[in-house]
Amino acid sequence: MDFKESLNNKIEMVNNALKEYLKPRYPEKLYEAMSYSVFAGGKRLRPVLMLSACETVGGRMENALPFACAMEMIHTYSLIHDDLPAMDNDDFRRGKPTCHKAFDEAIAVLAGDGLLTYAFEIMLDVICSKKDMKYADAAKVIAQLCGSCGMLVGQVVDVESEGTAIDDKTLMFIHDNKTGGLIKASLVAGAIIGGATEDEIRDFEKIGYNIGIAFQIKDDILDVTSTTEILGKPVFSDEKNNKSTYVTLHGIENAQEDFRTLSEGAVRMIENFGEKGSFLREYASMLISREK
Repeated sequence: MDFKESLNNKIEMVNNALKEYLKPRYPEKLYEAMSYSVFAGGKRLRPVLMLSACETVGGRMENALPFACAMEMIHTYSLIHDDLPAMDNDDFRRGKPTCHKAFDEAIAVLAGDGLLTYAFEIMLDVICSKKDMKYADAAKVIAQLCGSCGMLVGQVVDVESEGTAIDDKTLMFIHDNKTGGLIKASLVAGAIIGGATEDEIRDFEKIGYNIGIAFQIKDDILDVTSTTEILGKPVFSDEKNNKSTYVTLHGIENAQEDFRTLSEGAVRMIENFGEKGSFLREYASMLISREK
């Protein structure tokens, strides 16, 4: 199976499972809003990273699939809430109206809440049925890195920093947690489910850091170099919201160089896993050249 076929296979696995989880039920509007946002054109980056990490350490992707779906639900909840008027106040996401525009603000808040809690219900179902501590360990990592040790605290500092000049240390804290939190969680949780050693788990933490920071730097670059048509969301949104970014602090050329350094560093670390890491290595390389 070549890279493209393997990537499409992973995405199809995730999408099929998500469709099962998000079948309509009462109250229909809530599940319609949840499904609308989950299937609004996401790249499934985090689920693919999780399945790939599991595969890289010799695990079966099927074992990580429920957790990969849970991760996509957590990611989508964060986007729904990020787009709200109280946060970034964006009207479009991936070229479509944001959840609060397609429905209304109250339903958008509740759809985000629903996805977050459903994600943990899915993971707990696996933990209870498998009775294997590695699944509990994976869920704990996800809980930490999407909350008090990751995405949530990054979002708080990001919101508090709007309209103020922040230093590089604060910006890196935001990027490492707000963006990097779920990327690290995806890789580490996938590795744990796949049966990784402690050393391998630490390696995936480092890989996740590099990919997470690089991914956000790329977002900052694209916000000033791309177009709304290509990105599917407004450009110059950081400037509109008076946000400091990697580009505003370091300049476009330094941002591009640091992005390459971090991305290539992640690829080199993945190479240590040999042939089993071939898909993950190529996937990380693909992220380097993304344009949206």
